[in-house]
Amino acid sequence: MSSIAARRLRVAVLGAGSWGTALAAAASRRHPTQLWARDAAQAQAMARTRENERYLPGVALPAGLEIGADLERTLAFLAAGTDPALIILGAPVAGLAPICTELAHRLPALGLHDTPIVWTCKGFEADTARLPHEIVAEAMAGLPSFAGGVLSGPSFAREVARGLPVALTIASDRPGVRQATTDALHGGAVRVYASADVVGVEVGGALKNVIAVACGIADGLALGTNARAALITRGLAEMSRFGVALGAQAATFSGLTGLGDLVLTATGELSRNRRVGLEIGAGRKLDDILASGITAEGVRCARAALARGQRLGVELPITEAVCAVLFDGVAPMTAVSALLARDARAEAAED
Repeated sequence: MSSIAARRLRVAVLGAGSWGTALAAAASRRHPTQLWARDAAQAQAMARTRENERYLPGVALPAGLEIGADLERTLAFLAAGTDPALIILGAPVAGLAPICTELAHRLPALGLHDTPIVWTCKGFEADTARLPHEIVAEAMAGLPSFAGGVLSGPSFAREVARGLPVALTIASDRPGVRQATTDALHGGAVRVYASADVVGVEVGGALKNVIAVACGIADGLALGTNARAALITRGLAEMSRFGVALGAQAATFSGLTGLGDLVLTATGELSRNRRVGLEIGAGRKLDDILASGITAEGVRCARAALARGQRLGVELPITEAVCAVLFDGVAPMTAVSALLARDARAEAAED
């Protein structure tokens, strides 16, 4: 990929959760950037305190980052001037279709119909088991010139917002999308790698959350580091098997958005998915955990991932065990025992 990091962009990040805020902070250190929050009160508070107290408390936001709740104004900012634009969607999977539908309606009138759009959410849609790129494709069907991609990688939002080192992957079948995202974020503490394997990057991002819940459960049960290593390794095999069945490249899963993101989420102290597993392993009920304010995509997408795997005829034993514990009332130790009781097989076996 060519290096034109000095190219000036206008960047809009839509969604002021932890990850949207972190990426907006990173982009604003290099380019004019606006962060749009759906909640006007939140946007006003962030603009006043220069902090996202709800999602990233204690992390100061760059002075150059503009924050607001007027989507029309944010999009007008992109249309102003001659600089190329980039839209980064910080919406969760459940909010992806609505924001993309709104953009499909608004962008043409502003001359932004060919603006690259990058999404960051990880998971499968709960009702349909669709991956994010499938959701986006349907919502953007009326924009023939639409070009998009997925941004992922082993990253905790808090560390990115603080300016600590991170490596990310932008996956798209359009070179222009990969280049725009690299221009927006690559530099300083942020390294951006490019891929054309959208499916592989999305499957890695979704399944690693489910595997992290499983690792948290094992840690909560005090099963030891051997068990955690086994879950990570066999979880990677499960992720790869599923991804290849969906058309992904096997090599993707040995990279940043496969192994890298899995290791981070399954072991990191900032991992919400691992935290849910730890609480489950310690005997707490899922409803109580979620009611305490912990949000974990692995919980949201586990059943959808399992359903899609079953439709494909792909065996997902760890995902199945997680679903049994989270939703079917199976005791964590019982689910672990069921995994251990599986028939012996060659490590390279397909199931």
